Amino acid sequence: MYETKTLKEKIKLFTVILIPIFITQVGMYAMNFFDTIMSGQAGPNDLAGVAIGSSIWLPIFTGLNGILMAISPIVAQLKGAKQDKVIPESVKQGVYLSIVIACLIGGIGFFLIDPILSLMDLESGVRHIAKYYLISLGTGIIPLFVFNILRSFIDALGHSRISMMIILLTLPTNIFFNYVLIFGKWGFPELGGIGAGLATSLTYWVAFGIIAFVIHKLYPLRTYGIFTNWVSPSLKSWWEQLKIGVPIGFAIFFETSIFSAVTFFMTEYDTYTVAAHQAAINFASFVYMMPLSIAFTLTIAVGYEVGARRFTDARTYSYLGITVAVCMSVVAGAILYIFDDTVARLYSSNQRVIELTKNFIFFAIFFQLSDGFGAPIQGVLRGYKDVTITLIMSFVSYWVIGLPTGYLLANYSGLGPYGYWMSLIVGLTAGAITLMLRMLYLQRKNIRLYQVKGEDSSSV
Repeated sequence: MYETKTLKEKIKLFTVILIPIFITQVGMYAMNFFDTIMSGQAGPNDLAGVAIGSSIWLPIFTGLNGILMAISPIVAQLKGAKQDKVIPESVKQGVYLSIVIACLIGGIGFFLIDPILSLMDLESGVRHIAKYYLISLGTGIIPLFVFNILRSFIDALGHSRISMMIILLTLPTNIFFNYVLIFGKWGFPELGGIGAGLATSLTYWVAFGIIAFVIHKLYPLRTYGIFTNWVSPSLKSWWEQLKIGVPIGFAIFFETSIFSAVTFFMTEYDTYTVAAHQAAINFASFVYMMPLSIAFTLTIAVGYEVGARRFTDARTYSYLGITVAVCMSVVAGAILYIFDDTVARLYSSNQRVIELTKNFIFFAIFFQLSDGFGAPIQGVLRGYKDVTITLIMSFVSYWVIGLPTGYLLANYSGLGPYGYWMSLIVGLTAGAITLMLRMLYLQRKNIRLYQVKGEDSSSV
């Protein structure tokens, strides 16, 4: 990261950071994407089992990863304030914290899998695949969490191309492991959907090994000495990160868990409907990687400018990111509308699943637009470290407004399972509106305050 003086310079820097982050996010999500597609080719039960397993795992992972994402605005603001010497200790404490969280969640999750799955009305074959998919995936939780801390550190410094290259190296590994473990190739056992979980876990270990090597050896990352001169764990430092990370994590959890809640309610329908729902959600989430990547980029850019007390520049980056995200969401909606049949056939050859998937994709078009507003604004607010109010807004929007609306539409109108998808549209739209109001308030407040103090040195 570096200071920019003109809008043209900001666009250039924003793009330089965004493109590698986008490719990285696509690469990371592609693991789940290929898990779902390749499991679908093994059979409807495998697709439904992976769908259920993913719907349980993803909100937990994204919520906990949100806690670890606190390192990104912390490092960005330290970099903006030219306090580079403080960065290594913050990252090391983040690594300690990620290992502790991973162990706790792994242990708790192992004992809760059966009770959670028993709440769902699943066929025995689907339940078996979902359970062992999650257990297999859990063997990679520690390297995954540490990887995300280290990746956030790299990206916050503006070296997002490095993260991109690491993911591009590991993605073929995931596809290879999926191929041999799902379908039983080259002497490996044929594990079906369970093999997808094991393949992803092995990929997490490979990714962790590569990023650790890169940080230890590659300039300028090695100058921070992340893997040298280790300090003792500090509860005070953990608390400082948790104060920022816990609200971020819960805000993300409330958003992503509404998708899992919808999948949970979908289990009252047949396996074909569950499989079609998961296929449509999976591809829509894949397209969502663009606004999500813009959100991560905004956290870095806004955090850097806020750390340097250039609040007008931070506002300029905010509007730049939101504009790009909305435009890309319109493009994403058009892609989903035009290529709905092509997308549906990626996931299944069963004609009933294909037709149901196309119906769900139509609803996905609309919540893409809400994501185009909401996701980047969340990134902006994280850059300000304004996370507590965002947490409350997310809970109300998704769980108080969105999900109850979907339940009513699904059970008391002719929409049936599509009513639950309306809850996604309503919840995401409500969230985008409230977050926008919060961002505008925060921008005005900071610009006014620091201009009065004479500390806002913005150039734009």
